[in-house]
Amino acid sequence: MPRSIVAFSPAGPTGGRGEDGGRSVGMGDDGLVVAAARAGDESAFAALVERHRGELRVHCYRMLGSFDESEDLVQETFLRAWKGFGGFEGRSTLRTWLYRIATNACLDALDGRARRVLPHHLAAPSDPSTDLPPRTDIAWLQPFPDRLREPAAPGEAEPDAVTVSRETIELAFLAAIQHLPPRQRAVLILRDVLGWPAGQTAALLEGSVASVNSALQRARATLREHLPERRLDWAATEPTERERAVLRRYMDALERADLAAVADLLAAEVRATMPPYPMWFRGRDAVMATLAASWDPGLPEYVGRFRMVETRANGWPAAAAYVQGPDEHVHRAAAIGVLRIEDGLIVELTAFHDPGLFAAFALPMTLPPTDR
Repeated sequence: MPRSIVAFSPAGPTGGRGEDGGRSVGMGDDGLVVAAARAGDESAFAALVERHRGELRVHCYRMLGSFDESEDLVQETFLRAWKGFGGFEGRSTLRTWLYRIATNACLDALDGRARRVLPHHLAAPSDPSTDLPPRTDIAWLQPFPDRLREPAAPGEAEPDAVTVSRETIELAFLAAIQHLPPRQRAVLILRDVLGWPAGQTAALLEGSVASVNSALQRARATLREHLPERRLDWAATEPTERERAVLRRYMDALERADLAAVADLLAAEVRATMPPYPMWFRGRDAVMATLAASWDPGLPEYVGRFRMVETRANGWPAAAAYVQGPDEHVHRAAAIGVLRIEDGLIVELTAFHDPGLFAAFALPMTLPPTDR
C-alpha cells in the first residue's frame, strides 16, 4: 500500500475536510474518482475511502473492544481494499464493500483471542487494603473518545446508514458482546446495530440466510444474560446537563482533595474499576477508604495533587486525570475516568490508567502546576 495512504491525514490529499464530518469528494464525482483509483491513483483511492474512516473505526471498536486495535484494523481494511480494488465491480456500494473487508479483518484478528474484560469480570470485589500491581497479561477493554464518535458517512442513502448511538458504544454493551463468539458478534452488530438485512449480512459473511438468523437468535439470547436488567441503564441518549454538572463537581472535589465532597457524589453501591489494576471496589465505603489512603500526604500510598480536564467517552461524561507527584513540577497524564451517572449520583467509575490513551482524546501529556 502506498505510504501516503497508510499515513493519510484527516485533511486528505484533496483538500477537503475529513473525519470530523466535513466535505469530501462529491457523490457526482465518484465515477471519475473510482476510475482514477482503479488506474492506480492513490490520492483518488484515499479520497474514496477516507470518508468512511470514522464509522469503520467505530465498527472495528465494537468488534474488538479495543480503541488501539480498531485504528490498526481500519488501516488493514484500507490496505486490503487498495490491493483488491481492481476487483471492486460496483455491484454493492463502496461503503458496503469496505464493511465486508473490515468485518473479515476483525474476524481474522479475533481468531483465537481471549475476550476483553474489566476487573469486575474476573473476581469478587477487592479489599481496600489490598494493593495489587497492574496486570499487563490481560486484554482489557478500552474507552472510545466521543470526539471520534460520529454518524455514518453523509450522503449515503442506504437503510444501514445509521448514527452511532450511545447504547451500542457504551462499556456495558461492549462488555456484553465480548461474550459472543466472533461470528455471532459480527452478525449481531451488522443486523441489530447497523440494521443490515439478513441477505446482505449472509452475503458479507459468505453464509446462508438461515445460518445468519440462527446466529442472531443465539447472540441475542446471550446478550440478554449479560446486559443490565433495566434497559434504561444504557439508553441511547447523550450526556445531560445534570450529568455534566455532576462530572464538574466530581472534578472540582478531586482537585481540592475533598473526600467529603466526593462521598456526596457516590451512590451507596457504586462500582469503581481501574484497569490495568486488577482490583475493583463495590460500595461508597470501600471506594472512600482507597481514596483516603492515596490522598493523605503523610502516607506512603500518597499519589499527589490532581488536575482534571473534562472530556467524553463511550457516550458518557468523562474526566482526564493528571497527577503531580510529591517531587514533580508538572501534572502528568494518569487516567481517563468514565462515569455512569443515575439520579444525580455516580453509580460506576471506570478509570483507565493508560497515559497512551490521552492522544486519542486530543489531550496533552502534561499540564502546568496550579496554586491550589
